[in-house]
Amino acid sequence: METFLSKMREYLQMETEIPFNEFKEYYEHVLEYLQKNYDGMQNDELISARFILDIVSNNAKARAARKGLDSKKYKKMSEKCAFWSSAINFRLQNSGMTQQEIDEKIEQLNEAG
Repeated sequence: METFLSKMREYLQMETEIPFNEFKEYYEHVLEYLQKNYDGMQNDELISARFILDIVSNNAKARAARKGLDSKKYKKMSEKCAFWSSAINFRLQNSGMTQQEIDEKIEQLNEAG
């Protein structure tokens, strides 16, 4: 997750928007990682994943709203990221974390960027 988090921080510092293909590639790599490693991920990795997924989901949703050539693809990406984010949140709560603790950890990641 650290590689994805580092790349996300790089993206967040950019002045321009990354092109669709790069966005899609990043999204696909994150989901592929989750599909392979989700069961063994610890809470700190899950927090990072949720942070990344929330950003990708919101960004994809905003891009989908523009009604461009790839808007349907962005909409699906946003929905899948939101699904994963919810699943991670549920798992974190089942591990004993409160929603407030989860939100605080996410905010800490946001501020660290």
